[in-house]
Amino acid sequence: MTLARRWLARVVVVRPEEVRALLWSFAYFFCLLASYYILRPLRDEMGVAGGVKNLQWLFTATFVTMLAAVPCYGALVARLPRRRFIPLVYHFFVANLAIFWLLLELGVDRQLVARVFFVWISVFNLFAVSVFWSFMADLYTSEQGKRLYGFIAAGGSAGALAGPAITIGLAKLIGVVHLIIVAAALLELAVLCAARLEPKQEVVQRSLQSLGGGALDGLKMVFRSPYIAGITLWVALLSVVATFLYFEQATIVAATSDDPAVRTRIFATVDLAVGVLTLIVQFLATGKLIQRFGIGPALALVPVVFVGGFAVLAATPVLAVVIAFQALQRTANFAISNPAREVLFTVLARDEKYKAKNVIDIVAVRGADAVGGWLVTGLRALGMQARELAVCAIAISAVGLVLSTALGRAQGRRAIVAAGTRIQGG
Repeated sequence: MTLARRWLARVVVVRPEEVRALLWSFAYFFCLLASYYILRPLRDEMGVAGGVKNLQWLFTATFVTMLAAVPCYGALVARLPRRRFIPLVYHFFVANLAIFWLLLELGVDRQLVARVFFVWISVFNLFAVSVFWSFMADLYTSEQGKRLYGFIAAGGSAGALAGPAITIGLAKLIGVVHLIIVAAALLELAVLCAARLEPKQEVVQRSLQSLGGGALDGLKMVFRSPYIAGITLWVALLSVVATFLYFEQATIVAATSDDPAVRTRIFATVDLAVGVLTLIVQFLATGKLIQRFGIGPALALVPVVFVGGFAVLAATPVLAVVIAFQALQRTANFAISNPAREVLFTVLARDEKYKAKNVIDIVAVRGADAVGGWLVTGLRALGMQARELAVCAIAISAVGLVLSTALGRAQGRRAIVAAGTRIQGG
């Protein structure tokens, strides 16, 4: 452990009593995102296989599925203690993967399965990651989050790097369908890591208590709290802009090749590039940058990248540009803005960390995806091309930029109050 502490001290400001939890958190996120990023290229290829013109319907179907799933999750969280509902969520997704593997092995209608798989992966990704970060917000304080979240997020980035590498390396060797089994195994390893993070006897009662309340509490919290509503709006705005970019990427890739293998390799290559760049930034700079400049500027980085990226894409809408833009914005998001966004939740009440956060991560994101999908489709129907769509995306990004600053200030005020409350209570 001494050697590990010396190595960790070079990349993250961690205290001795935090090392164990930090490493298990890193491993948990690694397994989770390695599993997802094995499946992501399959999702993107199946999205293209299902028809680029149908993407808005797939995004809408995802949103509707989310609306049905969120109350179920809310009811689960209200009735079961944390150490029970977290494994249950992941075991459910593993069972789903087994069903998809069986359907693909039996050769069931590929286009139908492709569309269902696209929707399912979109649901799985947000639920799995939302549960993870809710757990982190429950374990770490705001001060710890600013120091440690960058390193924890690096675990996910390492997984995001390993996933595409596994896909590229094993796709031909074992076949694309059997990669689903590899992803399921990694998801089960994530469950093991989550179990190791559960507290010992001194605070075990907390993790054994259910949160109570109702299935729709999360939605009520979003409308009741201006701070939570602000986070929701920030997430929604950037999700709409990301959907603009995703549609442009799908259009350009579809025009580049009609070979599914080529398209899958393109998507996997983007994921690999994002993984490498993000991992480097998170290990070397994330924690230091967030501590030095604060939450607001960290949140603002992605809107800034969107503004610049769409300006370039409007002038040169080609494959190389869209790949570079996608890699840069996802790197900025995963390396800096996403860890900063997760720190926003550390100053919420415990039930808000699970219920309201889930609504934001699920309903707001996929609702914005659906809105963005139909918005792009509608604007194209009006005759708008890539350049005009880019201008619209830039305008939305500018609003997100202003909101980033406001959220950073609000989080700082809440963190001061929370720290004072702990001192008085301790």
